Amino acid sequence: MSLDLDIEELTPELWPALEKLFGANGACAGCWCMYWRLELGERYRDVKGPTAKRMMKALVERGEAQGLLAFDNGEPVGWVTLGPRRSFPRLDRAPSLQCDDADDVWSVPCFFIHKDYRGQGVATALLQAALKVLRKRGAKVVEGYPVKPPDGAVRIPNASAYTGTLPFFLKHGFTHVAVRPQGKQRVRRTLARRR
Repeated sequence: MSLDLDIEELTPELWPALEKLFGANGACAGCWCMYWRLELGERYRDVKGPTAKRMMKALVERGEAQGLLAFDNGEPVGWVTLGPRRSFPRLDRAPSLQCDDADDVWSVPCFFIHKDYRGQGVATALLQAALKVLRKRGAKVVEGYPVKPPDGAVRIPNASAYTGTLPFFLKHGFTHVAVRPQGKQRVRRTLARRR
């Protein structure tokens, strides 16, 4: 199937589309794209579900949650969140994802693709669009936090791939900067100014 995707920046008016895409379960087990946004003292297990939904909706209404939605014939089929690294405080609390220049880094920490659209290039389209948006906003360095498939694995479970996979990011010009034997990795890409 060939897709003709429209990609739009998240606005409060597009909340119903995000809500439809995430469904009753709130994307990944009630996350509502809040996992990396949790402040110190907030525990995911206490927030996930309806509380996370309310928190995310409030961020969207205030213009504080940034991201892109992919649409196929008007139907929301994919999501990527992006923003300054500091807008995802949990990144700094993960020892393996810490960096010394966090104030200068922008992040692309999460994707969600509708189950019927996985493996069709939606994540690629979203990442490419995200890099364009970040370049326009003046980002010089962009990070992702993909999961490294276990040795010999061809695929990993979708529930584990919400941050993207290491081969996916490497294919799109990111460099592996925090190598770990397994789990979440840290990758970077420098954005050159377009003339």
